[in-house]
Amino acid sequence: MKRELIVLALLLVGGIIVWATLGGGLQGTVEDRLEEEFVARGLPQPMADCLAGRMAERLSVSQLRKLERLEAEEGEADIPLGVVELLERIRRVDDPEVVEVAASSAAFCAFSGR
Repeated sequence: MKRELIVLALLLVGGIIVWATLGGGLQGTVEDRLEEEFVARGLPQPMADCLAGRMAERLSVSQLRKLERLEAEEGEADIPLGVVELLERIRRVDDPEVVEVAASSAAFCAFSGR
């Protein structure tokens, strides 16, 4: 009985891992949350959708958490007023990959009409 429970638990964990990685389970959830946050911050829906997809695909959860914790500093508007200000804020996470992905995603989405 104990052995059967262990096998069942391993199968369950394995199934969750397969669902999350191949089926887009976690990817979809992260992407949805990002898109909702971008729209709440004033981005148009097509741009939010494009950015969320690219960033969820290219950044780790810990990198996305760093971005989530970014807040306006004293004297700054709550929402960045331009691309330069946005990139300056993103540089605060001190992660070159986050800066690269955010900048390239913003450029791609802006110029692709998405």
